[in-house]
Amino acid sequence: MLTRAKDDTGVLIEQESIMKRALRLEWLGQTIASVSWGASVFVYGISSAGDWLQLIAASAWLVANLAALTPSDPSE
Repeated sequence: MLTRAKDDTGVLIEQESIMKRALRLEWLGQTIASVSWGASVFVYGISSAGDWLQLIAASAWLVANLAALTPSDPSE
């Protein structure tokens, strides 16, 4: 039981850390920008190879932002 309580605390700390990173202004700004860019491709339509490239770029940017939330060090 003591081990489980320790694991629960570790999960709670990790979740707080992820939320803390997600609420940073630079992360929020970049994530909003990448989602908006991707959404604009659908609003204006995908009619050329350039539109696909923009969608891929916006998606890659969003994935990079989400990956930035994960701890880089397994001990974090």
